[in-house]
Amino acid sequence: MPHSDVIDYRIVGDDLQGVIITLDPNEQVLAEAGVMLYMTDGIQMQTTMATDSSKGFFGNLAKAVGRVFSGAGFFITTFTNHGRARADVAFAAPYPGKIIPIDLAKFGGEVLCQKDSFLCAARGTDISVGFQQRLGSGFFGGEGFILQRLQGDGLAFIHAGGATISHRLQPGEMLRVDTGCVVAFQPSVQFNIQFVGGFKNALFGGEGLFLATLTGPGEVMLQTLPFSRLVGRIGATLPRATSGGGFFGDDN
Repeated sequence: MPHSDVIDYRIVGDDLQGVIITLDPNEQVLAEAGVMLYMTDGIQMQTTMATDSSKGFFGNLAKAVGRVFSGAGFFITTFTNHGRARADVAFAAPYPGKIIPIDLAKFGGEVLCQKDSFLCAARGTDISVGFQQRLGSGFFGGEGFILQRLQGDGLAFIHAGGATISHRLQPGEMLRVDTGCVVAFQPSVQFNIQFVGGFKNALFGGEGLFLATLTGPGEVMLQTLPFSRLVGRIGATLPRATSGGGFFGDDN
């Protein structure tokens, strides 16, 4: 039998999306702190460190610390329908991109995501820290050693920058990707890094020194606009301060 609440949802918007989740009485959804958009009558919000009462205080404390390392918050916010009728709670994406619904049961019960990608999930979903298996992947893989691990058999929602592309890799099939564009993958996928190759490619190719290699079997989800790339492009257009306290491009 499934352990996660079975929730209904709809995604609204195009580039700045939100997800509206409809809860039956006594159903609950977990969310990253600060992403709630609105909630209707009957929904009660509670901020908590504990997501699993069976683990006790110290077990939940360890998981909360792990969530911080994975880019999530120390606390998780729960939204429970304590009313007698169905009620809605909505969550908004933090920057332009797409919200990806993931049915964890169809993913074998687990998915690994980039840091900061978790948005919300049905009660019964476990949110923890995941680590890269290879030292090189950790240092040069774009997102470091630490990933977010989502486990369960219900719906979870993650956020990706720009548009999303999915690939189902066959056993032994390899995909080479810009390191920052990997947003999520199944644990069965082997993640590693590879030198881009060639002196001119490394210095002038604009793709960095390394590419991510993803080897199947398993599902891989990519994003077209990593948040770090978006920030870098915005930062490159901002005026730079001079030693005199002014800015380049300032006519005054």
